[in-house]
Amino acid sequence: MSLAPRLDIRQSQSLVMTPQLQQAIKLLALSNLEIEGFIAEEVERNPLLEASAAEDSDAPDREPVAEVRDERVAADELVAGTGAGDEPTLDVDYATESHQQDSVADGGSGMDGALSMTGASAGGAGGEDGPDLDAFADTSLSLADHLLAQAGPAIPHDDAFIAAHLIDQIDEAGYLTVSLLDIANRLGVPLVRVERVLATIHTFDPTGVGARDLAECLALQAREADRYDPCMARLIDNLDLLGRGELTRLKRMCDVDDEDMADMIRELRGYDPKPGCRYGGEPAQSVTPDLFVARTKAGWAIEINASTLPRVLVNRSYYTELSGGQQDKASKAWLSDCLASANWLVKALDQRQRTIIKVATEIVKQQEAFFLKGVAHLRPLTLRQVADAIEMHESTVSRVTSNKYVSCARGLYELKYFFTSAIQSADGGEAVSAQAVKSAIKALIDTEGAKILSDDTLVELLNAKGFDIARRTVAKYREALGIGSSVQRRRARALEGG
Repeated sequence: MSLAPRLDIRQSQSLVMTPQLQQAIKLLALSNLEIEGFIAEEVERNPLLEASAAEDSDAPDREPVAEVRDERVAADELVAGTGAGDEPTLDVDYATESHQQDSVADGGSGMDGALSMTGASAGGAGGEDGPDLDAFADTSLSLADHLLAQAGPAIPHDDAFIAAHLIDQIDEAGYLTVSLLDIANRLGVPLVRVERVLATIHTFDPTGVGARDLAECLALQAREADRYDPCMARLIDNLDLLGRGELTRLKRMCDVDDEDMADMIRELRGYDPKPGCRYGGEPAQSVTPDLFVARTKAGWAIEINASTLPRVLVNRSYYTELSGGQQDKASKAWLSDCLASANWLVKALDQRQRTIIKVATEIVKQQEAFFLKGVAHLRPLTLRQVADAIEMHESTVSRVTSNKYVSCARGLYELKYFFTSAIQSADGGEAVSAQAVKSAIKALIDTEGAKILSDDTLVELLNAKGFDIARRTVAKYREALGIGSSVQRRRARALEGG
């Protein structure tokens, strides 16, 4: 064997992720609202791209996003990079129709632009557009602004900077999150001066604001209601015992009878443990559906929510105008890149819509019983089952179902909601989904009445319903639903009864 260095020529093959391919894969995982932001960035970067409202008609010499093509591509050609025209393509069925509607109600009797699953049973109808939820958003002042407005006339001018600093350290729930000694050292003022300013803040609205813990918050509200007697003070100082339901010990410590203890507990329940939450904070964000599912005479109709997707157009007339002038080699190359990028984005968005529709169609087909009868009839479903049925890769289905919401007659659901694990039937029949079991557990606990159901009892009742489930699984599902144990529910029931 020769040990001398030499040059070898070798031929090899490798799969290269082009920027266009990476962009197409990224678009699959984005929601409609995220796509809108992405398109805005692309329009700003590329002068040949234009975005128009979904209801706008196509301008001349412009290529719309929903370009319908006749060729059929094989599944997973996007990953393989072997699509028609030597361009990567998505896992889609080109035989489907395109969508250009804002909602299911826009479709009319023919549901033009919506994809139908013929032969499926009927299940729910679409309704008219509801009210704008953003109109109900809280427009009040923030908690800090509300407190600063009260501090103006109540705090001496020399102490205004202390009050401003204290208010700045109060969180959204209304609690002071920093120790007074740290604030005094930071501002270089005596501790007693900071305590005096905080005592004034404690008189502000809402009552209980500026408290350093829950006990102080409740004590401030009890003083405001003129109910802070020695018995109430002992009760507030021992909230941990109240939380554990040790009423006998509390009655002995507070030296009260059953009736007085019940009155004190009812009084505490009337106080606000988070007084700052009624002011300011971030407004609630409504979830915008990416898909609509509705019933038609032919079956189930599924369509993209076009109202959240601006249409992307390629301005070919502007390209002709720019390319006709005097240009150097670099300018021509840049213009060609802009045109290629614009064409690719239009095709990628078109294929994204078709891929989402194809995946959603299969999900509705698999979970038809849910849309007809509710969550109790949700079937076990995995990504692989959907991927195999539509001849796509499992990762493609995962990306499509991420951050996507579907609106139907039964409400608004994330696409991931329809993928649940299987629970075997106790009688050897068809398996049921975990969501159906959770729904059954919640229904049993909601109707348990005065007799609190233990996890063992729940297992017996579920087995009687045909669910073969272990006790630890019942406990896990109960905790996932935010429901306490039988001991915790029994204590809560005792507190409610006084």
